Amino acid sequence: MITSSGRSVVFGTAAAVTRAGIAALRSKAPGGPARWERKNYTGRTVELYAGPAAAVGAALGAARVRPAAGFAIAAAGACGAYDDVVGAGDSRRGFRAHLGALRDGEVTSGAVKLFGISAAGLVAGAMLKERPLDKLLAGVVIAGTAHFVNLVDVRPGRAAGAVLALGAPGLLRGGPAGRLTAAAMGAAAAVLPDDLGERAMIGDTGAHALGAALGTAIAVGNGRAGLVAHAATLVAATAYGDKVSDMARALGRLRVASA
Repeated sequence: MITSSGRSVVFGTAAAVTRAGIAALRSKAPGGPARWERKNYTGRTVELYAGPAAAVGAALGAARVRPAAGFAIAAAGACGAYDDVVGAGDSRRGFRAHLGALRDGEVTSGAVKLFGISAAGLVAGAMLKERPLDKLLAGVVIAGTAHFVNLVDVRPGRAAGAVLALGAPGLLRGGPAGRLTAAAMGAAAAVLPDDLGERAMIGDTGAHALGAALGTAIAVGNGRAGLVAHAATLVAATAYGDKVSDMARALGRLRVASA
């Protein structure tokens, strides 16, 4: 429950901007509605409006608290949008696949996203913390949380639901950390019904933006010990996610070969 008026205002701002953004894009979609449609994992046609709307809602809500947080969220959303558009037909998943392609001289949209979000996280971390090591750790946490939320975005509502579940304890914090958590949760709550109902998907745009929003709240609300713990957990989760992704691709190839 959001008890602070400051957190309520930020939550409401992020949610209202997100819903308004969805409505605006739906009424006049740039490039036509077909450009904003994708097939989900069941083959159902869904809208992509929720992703950019959530990115803008979370960024504006967070910028009221810390401009650096708004920058990180907007940058993460922009990098995710690039991957949503350019990498729409690319079946490669996970850091290893994109870094492997980079070693072979191919710059994939996933690699652009990886380095872009990492750089934005480091810049924001440098602006949010005072000591050099804390700046670096905060950057890892912001970028790592953005990538983690995208990693769990494999079914309707998973990413937004993860942000709501992981962010709930942060609402108990006072000060900027609690308000940044409210920005992430407000945007997530605004897109969750359409996402769960398979009317929309947030894509990389929304997942990375919501993750970065949550990451900035974690970075602002923790000292060095907390930053180290969160950074280590995120690195481990990313490594595990890459391993699971590799196994899933291998099983998929086996099924195709045996068919």
